[in-house]
Amino acid sequence: MLVLSGRFKHQIICLRITTTVTLASSSDIREKLRKKGRALQETLVKNRNEDDDVQALVPSTKLSEEKQQTTMKEPQDSDEDAGETLKRTLRAQRQRRKKRLLERSAAQDDEEISNIQPHSEDEGSAGKAADPVVLSRPPPGSQRDLSSRIQHIAGSQNLDNSVTPALGRETWRAARSKGESLSAGGGPCLSQPVAYQSLRDRDTVTRVEEAPLVRDEEEDLFVIEQSSQDFLEVRKAEYVGYRKLIQRERESELFFTPSFRTVPTSIKLPENMKPRYLEDEGLYVGERPPVSLTNENILENRILKMEEGKKWFGDDGRIMALPDPIKESSTRPPLFHMEEDLDPALQTVYRKALKSKYANLYITGAADPEGDYQLDVDVSGLIFSHHPLFSREHVLGARLAQLYDQYLTRQHNNLTGHLTDKLNGLRSALRNMLEIHGGQSLTQAMQQRISEYSLEVRNTRQLRDSEQEKDRTLLKNIVKVWKEIKALREFQKFTNTPYKLYLRRETVDQASDEQEYEDEIFAEVVELEAESEEDYQRKLAEYKKQLEEWKLSRRKQKAKKKKKKKKKKGQAQNDTEEEDEDQELSESEGPLEEGPPKPEPPEKPDFDSIEQRVREKASRIRRKPGESILIPELSASGNITASELCPKAEIARREDVARRSLFIKILYNDKEVSRTDSRSLNTDFRVHFGQIFNLKIVNCPQSINLQVFEEIGSSCSLLAQVFVPVPEPSVLTGGVPLEEFEFSSNQRVMFDHEGVGSDVPLSFEADGSNKQTLLTSGKLSCCVSWGIGEDDVPLAPPVSQQPGGMH
Repeated sequence: MLVLSGRFKHQIICLRITTTVTLASSSDIREKLRKKGRALQETLVKNRNEDDDVQALVPSTKLSEEKQQTTMKEPQDSDEDAGETLKRTLRAQRQRRKKRLLERSAAQDDEEISNIQPHSEDEGSAGKAADPVVLSRPPPGSQRDLSSRIQHIAGSQNLDNSVTPALGRETWRAARSKGESLSAGGGPCLSQPVAYQSLRDRDTVTRVEEAPLVRDEEEDLFVIEQSSQDFLEVRKAEYVGYRKLIQRERESELFFTPSFRTVPTSIKLPENMKPRYLEDEGLYVGERPPVSLTNENILENRILKMEEGKKWFGDDGRIMALPDPIKESSTRPPLFHMEEDLDPALQTVYRKALKSKYANLYITGAADPEGDYQLDVDVSGLIFSHHPLFSREHVLGARLAQLYDQYLTRQHNNLTGHLTDKLNGLRSALRNMLEIHGGQSLTQAMQQRISEYSLEVRNTRQLRDSEQEKDRTLLKNIVKVWKEIKALREFQKFTNTPYKLYLRRETVDQASDEQEYEDEIFAEVVELEAESEEDYQRKLAEYKKQLEEWKLSRRKQKAKKKKKKKKKKGQAQNDTEEEDEDQELSESEGPLEEGPPKPEPPEKPDFDSIEQRVREKASRIRRKPGESILIPELSASGNITASELCPKAEIARREDVARRSLFIKILYNDKEVSRTDSRSLNTDFRVHFGQIFNLKIVNCPQSINLQVFEEIGSSCSLLAQVFVPVPEPSVLTGGVPLEEFEFSSNQRVMFDHEGVGSDVPLSFEADGSNKQTLLTSGKLSCCVSWGIGEDDVPLAPPVSQQPGGMH
């Protein structure tokens, strides 16, 4: 009988399975493997049981002899049994795969043999044997595996030629060396005839391996790698309908699906606001990019879900969008370069370029010969009210000229005279109403009318007095500045400005002037007394009302005090001393609650002081009775001191002025279209240009800007800019006077000569007090109007072409 170990049995099964798998198809393999598996399993179980019985009953020497005989007979029975053939085949196929495992198992088998203790044939010697040393406890799943391995090793100790000769010899040497050590130490020797106890009937002594070489036979019958088909599960495809999917998303509230319905305009605009359509108002808005209505509705519904969604909508209720930037035709058409001539039908024909209808910056019809529009810009000149090269006399002269201009303007407007006439008329009307209805009871309507007239008289008198004071103060300032100029000229011993001031005197009638003066004071005193009496009566009525309220509150407080006193008297139990003390305390405590303070009566008007105040004011703001009327006259006919007679610092300043020149750039829609000639700066800091520029207009006018430049040798710098409004179509050349536009600059300039500079503190006092800082400033005289063509045809665009709010 051929006894095979568990490892060989496993290899035979694997080989048979591999051969079967390679020859049969996948469906036949599984069926044949099942049948052969059952038969092999029964055979292996039967052989294993017989092998175990033989190992348990037969001594190791006899078992070794039988196995040697069986091994010697195997080559002769090769035709009947295929065990040897299978062994050789397995060695060739799995030599590389099992090399590492065999080396690892050799070391582990030494430890297993060392843990096996020999037993004698009789029961007495078995009881005296040393107890086995248990190194570790194997897991339940591998206990069977380990016992079969130990059994295999014990049964093959005496085999000279085993299935794995190298492994058997190493194992036998290790067992023999350990047996000698045991005999030397007093234990049993392996050379003595000893009957081994069945391995199945005692505990297995070994330690756990990391990976067992031979697994359980029931698990390793069919060693076939698992394929993807073993893990694939085929099911029916699941389908969720669109409506069900939408319903599920709505219930979960994780997604928001905007509606594609049109949103009402009232929802997209603020409350109580109507839509505004700029196209109907004549404004150009451009064409929006094409967007489908459904997409636009979806976007509007999505935007309205935001917290500040309404800010994305315009005044017309639609989403704000820029005009469509895509042109209908390409800017540069493709060029065809061909060697041969083109077909006549494909020849290009030159056409004059046409303006796009989306270009709102062009005036309609400007390209037509009959539609030429012309804008005339008349630059007359400029004058500096302050320049860094001003001397101290120039600063005072400019201030004097400015004050004189204000004086002329006020005299031309004559506000003081108009207000005086209005005040006299109101006084006369009020006097007539009082005389007519003086002896009768006035109705409520008449009282209201008289009150309104009185109020108007008061306001007009105050305005008249204010204007009179301004005229008087302006005249005083003119005289004061002129005196400063004369004192400065005497101090510096030269003259820089040609200004001369004359004060012309006009005599008046002393008697009539005094009478008019006194009448005015008397009328004002009467009006102030009436106003003071009216204010006193109003304050007195208000005082009486507040006094009644205060008395009422005091009565309430006294009533509360009386109640408190009665309550204290009832608790005092008729004790007079305590009552007296309580009364004193209650009186000393004062009011229980703080009420409104007692109102103060109004003071009676002091009619004696009214006249005095009126006379003091009249002497301050009016001309004294009988005093001549002073009329200032400023001229520029004076002589300027020659440079040879001036000090070096003044000569350096004048030379610096002579080196400078100015010109003006004309910018139309922020683009330079022309410029004036360069003019030298005069000693009086006035520059005259006297040039008119005719601009042919194609673009709609957005802005007109005049830039003032100053040249010093080869370098120039921008001093200031003057923005001129775009004229109306009715403003034509020749019918509009020149206008003065003020300009200024914040440049800081300092010199080492007599020039005062710009943005630099300056003082005219001897102690250096009252410092003032002057900036470069002046006035530009120019005019912008639309030109006139042949036959007096205005060259102005229609009103509809004028941009609104862009001037």
